[in-house]
Amino acid sequence: MAYVDQNQSKEKTIAGVITAIILAAVGYAFVTGLAFNVIKKAAVQLNVIDIKTPPPPPPKKPPPPPKETPKVESPPIVTPPPIVTPPPVQSPMVTTPIPQPPRPPVVAPIAPNPPPPVPAKPSQASGVKAKGNPGDWVTPDDYPPSALRNNEAGVLGFKLDVDASGHATNCTVTSSSGFPDLDQTACRLLPRRARFTPAKDSAGNGMASTYNGSLRWQIPKD
Repeated sequence: MAYVDQNQSKEKTIAGVITAIILAAVGYAFVTGLAFNVIKKAAVQLNVIDIKTPPPPPPKKPPPPPKETPKVESPPIVTPPPIVTPPPVQSPMVTTPIPQPPRPPVVAPIAPNPPPPVPAKPSQASGVKAKGNPGDWVTPDDYPPSALRNNEAGVLGFKLDVDASGHATNCTVTSSSGFPDLDQTACRLLPRRARFTPAKDSAGNGMASTYNGSLRWQIPKD
């Protein structure tokens, strides 16, 4: 009994499974067929509706061309005329004369006494003259020995102060010979040996003067 019950339960299980499968297939077919009919009806309705395509919009008109703005010429610049300021009108000046006090009388100054006349100066000593030959005032014998040994020679310029009696009182070297021994020897000998006729003024009196001369120191030849 137990074995028969087990077989019957298995058959019931199999039969239940098959029944479930059949029911699922029938349900699937039903659902699929229903959906197909719905889609077919919707397609028929879509074919019946006439969808009109809207007409295209009218073409747009091109915008009108821009109007040309007239050129406005600027007026020429006119330089204003210069402003001339009239000169100020000066009121005439009224001068009131001021009375002046009377001037004191002019007293002429007393002219001073003229100065006493200045005595006339004696004329310059232009008449002094040497007595004798000036070349004899210094001779070769007066040659300094040291100048001879050193072969010293040259021309000496001198000035002699001459008093009113014609004697030489002083000697000054105006142009050196280049050697001090020759210059000193000449100025030592000239005042002692030179003699003059003194210069005279306009009254004929002797006056002091000066005498300018030159002396050549030259080594004597044997």
